[in-house]
Amino acid sequence: MEEKTVEIFEKSPVHKAVLKNAIPAMAAMLMVLIYNLADTFFIGQTHDAIQVAAVSLATPVFLFFTSLGTIFGIGGTSVISRALGEGRKEYAKKVCSFCMWGCVIVGIVVALLFLAFIEPILSLIGATADTRELAKLYLIIVVCSSPFILISNCYSNVVRAEGRPGIAMMGQIIGNMMNVVLDPIMILGFGWDIAGAAIATVIGNVIGAVFYILYYVRGGSILSISLKNFSIKNGVCYGVLIIGIPAALNSILLSISQILVNGQISEYGDMAIAGMGVAIKILLITIMICTGLGQGIQPLLGYCFGAKLWKRFNSVLKLSVVFAFIIGGLLTLVCYLFVNQIVSAFLTETSAFDYAVQFSKVMLISGPLLGIFFVLMNALQAMGAATASFIVNISKQGIIFIPTLIILRRIAGLSGIVWAQPVADIISFFLTLILYIIVYKKFISVQKGR
Repeated sequence: MEEKTVEIFEKSPVHKAVLKNAIPAMAAMLMVLIYNLADTFFIGQTHDAIQVAAVSLATPVFLFFTSLGTIFGIGGTSVISRALGEGRKEYAKKVCSFCMWGCVIVGIVVALLFLAFIEPILSLIGATADTRELAKLYLIIVVCSSPFILISNCYSNVVRAEGRPGIAMMGQIIGNMMNVVLDPIMILGFGWDIAGAAIATVIGNVIGAVFYILYYVRGGSILSISLKNFSIKNGVCYGVLIIGIPAALNSILLSISQILVNGQISEYGDMAIAGMGVAIKILLITIMICTGLGQGIQPLLGYCFGAKLWKRFNSVLKLSVVFAFIIGGLLTLVCYLFVNQIVSAFLTETSAFDYAVQFSKVMLISGPLLGIFFVLMNALQAMGAATASFIVNISKQGIIFIPTLIILRRIAGLSGIVWAQPVADIISFFLTLILYIIVYKKFISVQKGR
């Protein structure tokens, strides 16, 4: 198993190593995308735009739970891949176990806090009299599976750290496919509507988490989730959190920004909320695939960095950037050309449909840059550049997006709300590029000075 990891990360031709890590990760994120679209799609088949609006309101809260899993997943992947590159296998085992039990503890605590404060949370996300009870029902059901949500999202990343992208992909595919299969059965077949969507989501996440747990329990990994390996000492906790929290901040702030957008747009009515929800889903087509590319090559970059294989590191990054630009551009073009057909799969109500098409065309403008953005962001995380990673992850959906949203809304009203995302994306791209150049030059100068 260990020899296979070294073979993939250190000895395989660069293009093969990139594709072998990136394609399974992108395929896995494609499944996550289908999974994200499924609830909205099958709820849309009820031809009830109010239920579509309710799911759209609940989505940012669900994203918050998945982002908590990202803390341990991205942070753990960064530490483990560098540790394996340095030959510290026992330390990597401790990190892997810490991630597992951290997900369990945080999942339980956050679920209890959420249930205790659900009413003010519903007000915060912009629930109206028509959508409040529907959004509440969906969220209560989903939150009950929060430890499994965290574990599933964590280990879809961590498994890649040991050069097993196929296993990582399989776990996501199994869980997500179960959700996709159950959605039409529970929403339309049983007539459970939004409750059926929530139950399908819970079952999918539980099955995905169990798949990863069994992978470790059966001894298929060089790592471990055993409680006997659990530790927070020797930089285990700090190493994971210092990279994981900045990485997760991007998802957390994405959740917060969507909540803010829904709150801002709610004054234009539930149909505008439904339209925005679908427009965000369309933008997610590019975002999720490009995210998979970035996450896929992060362990490879981390290993090269830990093993000081600088030439290979540069070759992997250059190829990934080119690949990312092509993927981002093609996906954006397809979504733009077929936006009417895509929207019609979710919405039939005329005003909601028109909103979704209008919003989508604007929000897709920054699509071609997203692939490069995620590659550079993951490169910073792979290098252990905690400060730069923190800046990047609080910028795109936080310190850049939120002021942009506020300013553009005051200037242009509803149009300003929609334009805030592409403007923030473009600014964030150039910020990330500058930070990567600064960090890379710093590491190179340090190495030459030795």
